[in-house]
Amino acid sequence: MDPHTAGQTRTRSFLTAEWRYLAMLNYPVDPELIRPFAPRGTELDLWNGEAYISLVGFLSINTRVLGAAVPFHRHFEEVNLRFYVRHKAQSEWRRGVVVVKGFVPRRAIAAAARIAYNEDYGSASMTHAIDSSGGFLRPNGTIEYTWRTREGRGRISVTTQGEPRLPVQGSHEEYIAEHYWGYSVRRNGGTKEYRVEHPAWKIWAAKSAEFDGDVETLHGGRFAECLSSPPRSAFVADGSAVTVYSGLKLTEGPSPQAAKAIPIGDIEPYTPSRGTASRRVK
Repeated sequence: MDPHTAGQTRTRSFLTAEWRYLAMLNYPVDPELIRPFAPRGTELDLWNGEAYISLVGFLSINTRVLGAAVPFHRHFEEVNLRFYVRHKAQSEWRRGVVVVKGFVPRRAIAAAARIAYNEDYGSASMTHAIDSSGGFLRPNGTIEYTWRTREGRGRISVTTQGEPRLPVQGSHEEYIAEHYWGYSVRRNGGTKEYRVEHPAWKIWAAKSAEFDGDVETLHGGRFAECLSSPPRSAFVADGSAVTVYSGLKLTEGPSPQAAKAIPIGDIEPYTPSRGTASRRVK
């Protein structure tokens, strides 16, 4: 369990899985582009004064929802576009992730994310390629995730170098990889908070990294300019077993710092918006 969340009141487990081979491409972004997506009661979590957005692809293995394994829905790829926020709860800052857009290959999984967490997930035809041998990534191995929808296609690829190591405390890799909370905007404008529990992940440095695709698939091209440049950083996290807990509703006091969380039940379904812009990134 993440030491930063020790002692916190738990909600029930919603999803358990193994998240493996997390390819993370990270881009500095104009804060005003992502600020409208920041849920109430949170603020942007900056790195050296800059806001970041990340394209993340990974494998979800042995997935269970509410303790049950759904046939044909246990092993699948996921790609999401996300940014980073923090929320002051009592005396601690909770560092979290906001998903702008996500893709999975199963409609039922996408629907579960929309209903349970009010996040903009869609289904896509997806594939992956892991340069591994005997279940282990080869030296200088490449990880690739692709997706295709009616709006367009995308591919992210990272070639690693060296051996995986735990990120140095205070490093950029730690800033990107170690967020143990998720936040989303409820349909009524409120905020949902949920905890993601896992140990710290080891990191492979990137020898090269690339995003190639139609930015229209990633929230209508809003981030086309940002994603048209090479990523500022990229790496692969080895991953681990993960528990994603059910949500909390943030009820706000006089200020975001005074906000607190209380358990809630079901969430209203989210109706995603669809953009029209498209731009190919090399």
